Amino acid sequence: MTANTLMVMGTASSVGKSVLVTALCRILKQDGFQVAPFKSQNMSLNSCATVEDGEIGRAQAVQAMAAGLAPSVDFNPVLLKPQADGCSQLVVSGKVSRTISAADYYRYTPELVSVVQVALARLRAAYDVVVIEGAGSPAEINLKDREIVNMRVAKMAGAPVLLAGDIDRGGVFAALVGTLALLDPDERDYVKGLVINKFRGDPGLLKPGLVKLEQLTAKPVLGVVPYYRDIRLPQEDSVYLDERPDGAAGGAPDIAVVRLPHIANYDDFDPLEEDGIAVRYLSRARELGRPHLIILPGTKSTVSDLAYLKRSGLAREVVRLAGEGVPVIGICGGYQMLGRRILDPLGIESAAPSVPGLGLLEVETTFEPQKATRQVTATISAGYGLLEGMRGQAITGYEIHMGKTTANGQAAAFRITGTPPGTADYDDGAIDGCGMVLGTYLHGLFANDRFRKNLLDGLRHRNGLAAGNGVTPLGQEAHFDRLAALVRASLDMERLYQIIEGGING
Repeated sequence: MTANTLMVMGTASSVGKSVLVTALCRILKQDGFQVAPFKSQNMSLNSCATVEDGEIGRAQAVQAMAAGLAPSVDFNPVLLKPQADGCSQLVVSGKVSRTISAADYYRYTPELVSVVQVALARLRAAYDVVVIEGAGSPAEINLKDREIVNMRVAKMAGAPVLLAGDIDRGGVFAALVGTLALLDPDERDYVKGLVINKFRGDPGLLKPGLVKLEQLTAKPVLGVVPYYRDIRLPQEDSVYLDERPDGAAGGAPDIAVVRLPHIANYDDFDPLEEDGIAVRYLSRARELGRPHLIILPGTKSTVSDLAYLKRSGLAREVVRLAGEGVPVIGICGGYQMLGRRILDPLGIESAAPSVPGLGLLEVETTFEPQKATRQVTATISAGYGLLEGMRGQAITGYEIHMGKTTANGQAAAFRITGTPPGTADYDDGAIDGCGMVLGTYLHGLFANDRFRKNLLDGLRHRNGLAAGNGVTPLGQEAHFDRLAALVRASLDMERLYQIIEGGING
């Protein structure tokens, strides 16, 4: 039996498509369906390793979690990861294919369409329902003949479409009406309902507008989803970094994350945002101050972002503060920056064959064309400094990086003990002699509750801060359930199920 499908499109980027798909995956799972997410093409610097040792967009990994599934390359068969030179790394079926410009990308569209078709067909054969996410807006009239993520996919899947708009930004009625007006008549027929997202206030005040909207569009409004702040989900769009509060709180550990121009996988740091913890994202040296911990995050363009650190004066400040005992952690590309130098003999990122790093660790990194993408289990090797009392502790995480880093005598931070195919046995990361500079390739490190508690307790103790109330378990499942309850209460679920079961002819 071939799965039913439902597609969520939006009037623009960041209107909440990913979150709505996450909620619908959870709702359908709760209601007894085998459900899978799907996004044919995603553009994101936030990605996640899959069970096949591939990578997909972080949003599809989160949607899979909500559906009770492990991340799979079929959920996001085409991923574009922007780079510093105006090009993007093209990831097809979880593996790096090539680096291309926007113009080049569209020449590969016919090839990619077949990849999308195969992945979608596999999902429809394996699940009861596939919930599909579009990208941006389906009304980008300059791209309609070349896109492979909106109406082309709806037609491919025979998927009825929900069109979502963001009322928090204003202009939602014009956005919904205008989007529908720019669609071709046959495309408008695919749209079976409208959803207004991120509403603050009394939905009753919207009623006159909703009535008029239905008259103008001849489409039913399936619901109004409230704006929320108390449900924690990993974020994919960098818009989140612009809109989030800085979390500053007196008397709490102050954690400074350097917002690199090509920052990637910044959801690594969401678990640190517990009550009383200040996590600041900064891009200028004068904003750094004297935090209790500095983090250099992952990046898709290590060499370019390292040059930015040096130009901005942030590199000088980070090195100075590290010399004064302020702890520094580097994740993935941030780890590579902490070393003595970065070697690029094949010109993968830069024309320069060698670039000096920050010199806070003795390690050296050599870029290689092969990309490591794997989920891992590990133990903590060191037991001093930032890792005091943690030696032997078990952790989990994932690797997504190009290049190998040699320790040059620097102590390893972690020991990898397992990957999905089975056992493993190799070192990861490095820690300096004082234990205050730590680098690792492991994403997801701070999602380990015990590790996070030990790290934060150490920061508090070393800085004379009051003890915390104990770590807050991430409890992601509970947040998925809360999101599902919110969306379920906001939508006309009876009509939604009629749409799913009726398809495009319903």
